[in-house]
Amino acid sequence: MNASTSAARHYRILVINPGSTSTKVSLFENETSVFERSLFHDASELLKFPHVNDQLPFRRGVILDMLKAEGVAPESIDAFVGRGGSACTQPGGITRVDQRLFDDTERAVGGSEHPAKLGVMLAWRFAGEYGKPAFTLNPTNVDEFGDYARLTGIRGIYRVSHSHVLNQKAVAEFHAAKLGRAYADCNFIVAHIDGGITVAAHDHGRMVDGNMGADGEGAFTPTRIGSVPVLQLLDYIETHSIADVRLRCSRAGGFVDLFGTANSDTIHALVEKGDRKASLVWNTMIYQICKMIGEMSAVLCGKVDAILLTGGLMRFADIIEGIKTRCGFIAPISVYPGEMEQEALALPALKALRGELTPLTYSGKDVWPGFGDIGL
Repeated sequence: MNASTSAARHYRILVINPGSTSTKVSLFENETSVFERSLFHDASELLKFPHVNDQLPFRRGVILDMLKAEGVAPESIDAFVGRGGSACTQPGGITRVDQRLFDDTERAVGGSEHPAKLGVMLAWRFAGEYGKPAFTLNPTNVDEFGDYARLTGIRGIYRVSHSHVLNQKAVAEFHAAKLGRAYADCNFIVAHIDGGITVAAHDHGRMVDGNMGADGEGAFTPTRIGSVPVLQLLDYIETHSIADVRLRCSRAGGFVDLFGTANSDTIHALVEKGDRKASLVWNTMIYQICKMIGEMSAVLCGKVDAILLTGGLMRFADIIEGIKTRCGFIAPISVYPGEMEQEALALPALKALRGELTPLTYSGKDVWPGFGDIGL
């Protein structure tokens, strides 16, 4: 099929975006979004599954129910695109999902067990079932870190890039375009604030540093513990377990541990009523986010074109105002409520189907080779 014929064809693309508290599904017909649906899952529902992989049949059922409600036959879809993560670190861009990427994602060879991994797994399963291609774009394990961001004080233990890369880059590129500039010419601090929270320094189009949100680093969130002093965490493990801590790093920490729910609306309603516990927890989360933004401003040597706030919790004005109060001196702050992930996933896949770009092939090897050559 030549390029002109391919461009004239009508393509249907299903976008699958599993998050820590939701499953979001969109159907695109060429560049047009036909529908977008999101189903919230409270932590108590997802904690019924011992492992993230165990959620696969549940999430598949959610997607099929959404398609049925919209009157869409799965076999009519031309490509399945899933949010990704948990495999070996990858370069940015669109990647064709294959068996090796599925297997490494399933086994979480990259060390992060974020529900985003289920996007790749579901896309591959649907692709196999209906004989169509599957893609992923800018998964959580895209690695653009600088060397200073990697090293720790323990030989062989390194910080790695685990972040909301997909939405962070989509928002950064959109904001750069609004400024009439290229993303590669700008310095941004981007904060994705939702069930998980990641803040990253974008240095001329590369995410050179940021917190490892699903690994217990940074602010605590509706579902994650955030940074905890190591010795206190060891004391905790003595009476609990490593498995318990792993669960709290990704799905059962933060609001879930402190209140028994990940529902931010429920907690914020308590804040509005003046509840002291809820107010302390809520405002501490904002305080910790601000500290992360300050750290990233130092990474960029104070040369910050804008601070960009995005994610589902941007529906709460007090979070925005709290960040403006503490961080407004660093750079202008712009807010993009929700996320731009669905379109960001769909449009490169459409270009791939049209033959306008060539997807990357997953290598099965980490982008960064390590510090072995200098004994670290």
